[in-house]
Amino acid sequence: MKKHTIKNGIFHGKPVCWTAVILLAAALVLSLLWAVTIGSVDLAMGDVYRVILFKLFGIGDAQLYGSGSMSDIVWYVRLPRLILAIAIGASLSIAGVVMQAIVKNPLADPYVLGISSGASLGATIAIILGIGTAFGSGYVGIMAFIGAFLVSIGVIVLANMGGKATSVKLILAGTALSSVCGAASNFLLYVKNNSSGAMEAVMRWTMGSLASANWETNTLLCITTAVGVLFFLTQYRTLNLMLLGDESAITLGTDLHHWRVLYLVVASFMVGFAVYAAGVIGFVGLVIPHIVRILFGTDHKKLVPLCTLLGALFLLWADVLCRTLLERTELPIGILTSMIGAPVFIWLMVRKKYGFGGKES
Repeated sequence: MKKHTIKNGIFHGKPVCWTAVILLAAALVLSLLWAVTIGSVDLAMGDVYRVILFKLFGIGDAQLYGSGSMSDIVWYVRLPRLILAIAIGASLSIAGVVMQAIVKNPLADPYVLGISSGASLGATIAIILGIGTAFGSGYVGIMAFIGAFLVSIGVIVLANMGGKATSVKLILAGTALSSVCGAASNFLLYVKNNSSGAMEAVMRWTMGSLASANWETNTLLCITTAVGVLFFLTQYRTLNLMLLGDESAITLGTDLHHWRVLYLVVASFMVGFAVYAAGVIGFVGLVIPHIVRILFGTDHKKLVPLCTLLGALFLLWADVLCRTLLERTELPIGILTSMIGAPVFIWLMVRKKYGFGGKES
């Protein structure tokens, strides 16, 4: 009988992994300090950092760095959206790692299970029908979060009908609910196509944007991301067992059914808050885990911290490109991530071999 093992990638050993973690963490900090100086408005690097120092520690001239257009651009526009990009990139990457382990499918990401379609439907209902206005100014994001979470619960319920949920049943349930949500969104757009600006608003939401970043939302999302990442850092053994399959896990004394449900709920919370803050941003949860697996293997003890940092770094620079690629306008970040992610998705599908879950597939 062939023994299943967790395959390694190109780089091996704990020292290499920890070195990569340290380098990525340093790159993330340096990238944040550099990216905050980049934008359509030219600001001196020294002035940018003096604003940040004044806001954080009260160091410097209050009249120059405590208020005014320069202070507003740095503290209320650039820095919040970069922090938001870091939190969302980390959340989506970890959710992708977990979703791929849950369904044991290397081509899965948070949106394969219908979460993005649920979020889009929630946002469409809020924009076109005005439902959820009682939640306040952020009602569209809240309705999108509710839609994403309800679909994830629906996937769990459907997959558990007629027996315990399996990876195949989870994929089928996600595909079915994704189709239903997509059809419902298109129906609302079709019958309410005379609504002023409704189509444009829905399109902006489904394309994703970090433009509405603020410190209140960032605090909520950073807490959610940190809790989710810390939780999955402790779950690497069970995630590794999921790659080996239910039969192997049972022989080792672990029933994966309840863990799948718990992990799906936690990952859906992370994705739901990301959707609430920035709309639908696709392919991050697909691309980042695969890059890390190719380089460092499929052991989730390495995958979770490396994907957290690389996902944050990726979306940070994606936001910088979105703000600077086109003159006098901003490219929706969901378009850019899809332009990068879709070719990677196709490349993975046409590859003859891919090391995933302890065997070549």
